[in-house]
Parts: sequence; C-alpha cells; structure tokens
Amino acid sequence: MNNTRDPQPPTLGGYHFEVCANSVESCIAAQEGGADRVELCAGIPEGGTTPSYGEINQARHLLDEGARRGLKATRLHVIIRPRGGDFLYTELELQRMVDDIRTCRELGVDGVVFGCLRPDGTLDTEANARLLEAARQRPTPLPLPVREGSNYSQGGNPQAEMHSTPLPHREGQGGGSAGGGSLSITFHRAFDRCANPAAALEELIQQGFDRVLTSGQQPTAEQGIPLLRQLQEQALGRIIIMAGCGVNEQNIRRIQEETGVSEFHFSAREPLRSQMQFSNPDVYMGAKGADEDTILRTTARRVSETIKQVIGERE
Repeated sequence: MNNTRDPQPPTLGGYHFEVCANSVESCIAAQEGGADRVELCAGIPEGGTTPSYGEINQARHLLDEGARRGLKATRLHVIIRPRGGDFLYTELELQRMVDDIRTCRELGVDGVVFGCLRPDGTLDTEANARLLEAARQRPTPLPLPVREGSNYSQGGNPQAEMHSTPLPHREGQGGGSAGGGSLSITFHRAFDRCANPAAALEELIQQGFDRVLTSGQQPTAEQGIPLLRQLQEQALGRIIIMAGCGVNEQNIRRIQEETGVSEFHFSAREPLRSQMQFSNPDVYMGAKGADEDTILRTTARRVSETIKQVIGERE
C-alpha cells in the first residue's frame, strides 16, 4: 500500500488545480493561467482517450520551457484509455495500456490516469494492479532522433542538447532527464460507474492510488456534492478526492465549501472559430450535425478566473 500521498507542493491555501487539456495549446494556456497540473487527453467527446506520442512529447517539452521562463512548474499527467465507452478491457487493450504507460514514463510525464472495472461494477483489481506496476517501473529513455548537423550526429550528448538548461525538479517524475521515480497515479471517472463507491474507495486506497477523480457519481460535480462530501470524510487523508466534471468559475467555490475537497479538475475551454474560408455543409468527419467549424480550447483567462474563485487574487 502507498502511504505517501502525492508530494506536489500545494498552491496558496493548500489547493491543487488540474486542467483537462485537449491539446498542447491547452496545456500552454493552463500553465499561463496558473494550473498546478494538466491532464492531457485526446478524444474529449468520448470522455478522453490516450493522446499521441507527439502530443505528449511536445507538451512535456513546452511545459518545461514555460517553467524555465518563470511560469509555474505545471505537472503533466496523461490519461491511459485506449477507447471511449465502458471500462471493461480486453487483454489486447490492457497490453496497449501498459505500453502507453511505459511510453509516458520514457517521455518524462509526472503521472498517469486510468481505471478498470469488472462487469458487475466492482474494481478490476487485477487489471489495475498490472497498470500500477507498469507505472512504478523504472524507465529506459527513448533514443532521440539523429538530426543532420546537430551534436547528435557528431557524438554529442542528445539529452544534454535537449535539456542544456536545468529543469525544475518534478516530484514523482517518471522519466526524462530526472531518470526515474514513481509516477503519480489517478483513478479516473470510471469510479463514477462503480456499483459501490465506498467499497471501491477502500480498494483504491489499498492498491496505492494517489487520488480519485470523481463527480460524486452524478452528471456534474456540483450535483454530486453529497457523495463528494462523504468520500472526503471517508478518505481521512489516505487518498486525495479530486472533484471534476462541470467545475467552473460559477460553482467551484460552492463545491469546495460544501465538500471540503482541495483538488479540482476542470477544462476552462472557450470556443474558437475555424479559420477555414470554405466548408462543405453536407459532409461530416464524425457524427452528423456536429459543429466541426468550432474548436474548443482552454484559455489562460478562464483558468485564472476559476482558480481565483477559491484562493482569491494572488500576489
């Protein structure tokens, strides 16, 4: 059992704010707005799926670059979910999830987010244990590509070239230049599909998860306030309860005051119109009728405004 909770230093007031980021651009905006963490996801309409290698790699590099420029050292967590739908996974899907966790470690992420269930709505402790083990293994750094004219092709040190400026220390970092350590591990909103949340919480604590992301088994965290309060009381500091889904500037203060939770998960996105000058209204790339001419992206303004509702104006 993991008796040490995530050692990330707290924000003013002891709170942590995690932004559900759907792109590298959203990660950058989250950092500029003062987020402590981002959870990088693809497939947001499906509830979040594992992003690409390139997305994770760029997010890691640019968040580190932002920290070197004096912004908050925002942590990078990555969702490990091979598809939308339920959380009952086949053997092949679990193998892919293990591989994705290993890739995340090699790319230097700070944490991973996953969750597996059995058909009866209980936790699949065996599947979760496999993923936990993958997240705790020491990584083997991925070889970097040799680029013509760079120090790589002349016998130089590629890691030194990439990280010539020291990076801020990232507690719990799995890979990159720090060379290892245990990833922070979050059980995601599969928890909200559990048949018995109180029993499931005890199992997550026993297995050593650092936190659980939950809306209190309701469509939004605001609606789930009663169960969130119960879970927070049950946890007794043994696991972090993070409130998420529908958290925004208007309700985050109420959620905090009525539940006592200190971690919050929100997207803070705004619509951005497509720059396409021509669009064929008869052809859809996905579901018919979907608005495919609008991109939703996190903005630093909304991140900052949401955080301020809890901790007030920062100095």
